[in-house]
Amino acid sequence: MKNATKQLLDTYYQGFARKEGWEPVIADDFTFTGGDMTKNAPVKGKAAYIEVIKRFSRAFQSMRVKEMIVEGDNACVIGNYDFIFPNGIRVNGDVAEIWKAENGKLVSLSIWFDTLTFDKNTPKP
Repeated sequence: MKNATKQLLDTYYQGFARKEGWEPVIADDFTFTGGDMTKNAPVKGKAAYIEVIKRFSRAFQSMRVKEMIVEGDNACVIGNYDFIFPNGIRVNGDVAEIWKAENGKLVSLSIWFDTLTFDKNTPKP
């Protein structure tokens, strides 16, 4: 039998690459950590994570799973992204994504990536 966490992640990443259809596998009380090195507090809740991804989706043109390691309810994924920044700069980069699943849903995600490249190529509010 295929690991339930792997099934959740396969569904998530298939939808995430299309920029739609990934939301059903996210728990209502989802916790997201990362994306902004100046803020240590995690983003709480599915709705808040969807808003984060709406902004992030504008920065990447395509993505693919480069590597996935699943152990029970825990997983590490290296996602490879083709970014296009508002200033026209194109960058290919990897993002380390650490997942936790519980009760048939993805409940948390922590990510690590090159925040300096984002800071240099993204306009400030």
